[in-house]
Amino acid sequence: MRQPALVVVLICAVVVNISRAEIYELPPEGYDVIGAVSTVTARHEDTLVDIARSHGLGYQDIVRANPGVNVWVPGEGTEVILPTRFVLPAGIRSGVVLNLAEYRLYYFPEPEEGEPAYVMTYPISIGRMDWETPLGLTKVISKVRNPSWYVPQSVLDEHAADGNPLPRIVPPGPNNPLGEFAMRLGLPGYLIHSTNRPAGVGMRVTHGCVRMFPEDIKYLFGQIATNTVVRIINEPVKIGWSGNELVMEVHPILEMAAPTVDEPTRDGVVVDETDAPVSVEVAGKDPLTYVTEQFIAVTGVRAGRLDWYLAEQIVARSDGIPTAVGQGIKNAATSAASQ
Repeated sequence: MRQPALVVVLICAVVVNISRAEIYELPPEGYDVIGAVSTVTARHEDTLVDIARSHGLGYQDIVRANPGVNVWVPGEGTEVILPTRFVLPAGIRSGVVLNLAEYRLYYFPEPEEGEPAYVMTYPISIGRMDWETPLGLTKVISKVRNPSWYVPQSVLDEHAADGNPLPRIVPPGPNNPLGEFAMRLGLPGYLIHSTNRPAGVGMRVTHGCVRMFPEDIKYLFGQIATNTVVRIINEPVKIGWSGNELVMEVHPILEMAAPTVDEPTRDGVVVDETDAPVSVEVAGKDPLTYVTEQFIAVTGVRAGRLDWYLAEQIVARSDGIPTAVGQGIKNAATSAASQ
């Protein structure tokens, strides 16, 4: 009679480990990298999408890291790379950061007194080219369980034109694309929400909202409070320190449409009705320009040297896997960027 109890204990331990797979203790000062790249062996019934979801990754994450592997039939025995190492986004480590270029959310909860600080990171879907997710600074203004979807007129028109009309209001249930949880942002009409189509997480497929796996937002919903600051960025290149190493992570550059002529702007910034700043991405920026900007920023206080030949190779690869590209310079008065 003791064996079933042991089985229950083991199952509980596995569940706890899975629930914390995307939660990392924040590294100490001088370290900007979390996680580790690993591999898993595909089974006969696996798809890359299945493997990605079970390891906290989205579609683009797993596909870019495994070029040449069939998405839907990777094949039994195939070694699949899990790109679960991340350079933390530059800037203040608090609140929510959505980096559109890497299809990823970072949440930095306030640490409990006397406890270490943590970061949680999850894959997301973002707005497609004609329905872009805006950049800028906003906050969570409300949270709703089992939300109804009040379909925007533009979406109604699009579906009607495709011969697939929608009702004005979609009630909670399996046909509601918002899923069971939604967090409304201060940018009018934009949400972070669950989905009834989880296979699309990690893609550029939404009408501007941010989608998450149902299990991820179910957990985050209880963690993130209203008024939590949300910073939406587009950083295809991230560079950070891992001890004395400079580590670079590169994703393909997102093409961003220019603002329409009727959008109010101020100093190159689109201003919505809440007056929250929404930045406009410069079109056609060269990938190495991002590298230069990130390198200058990360070596502003601590000097470092970058292997530009290796950096160019990583940019060409753009697989999202962090790679060492340089090192610190001892007793240097200025960054190598000025040399």
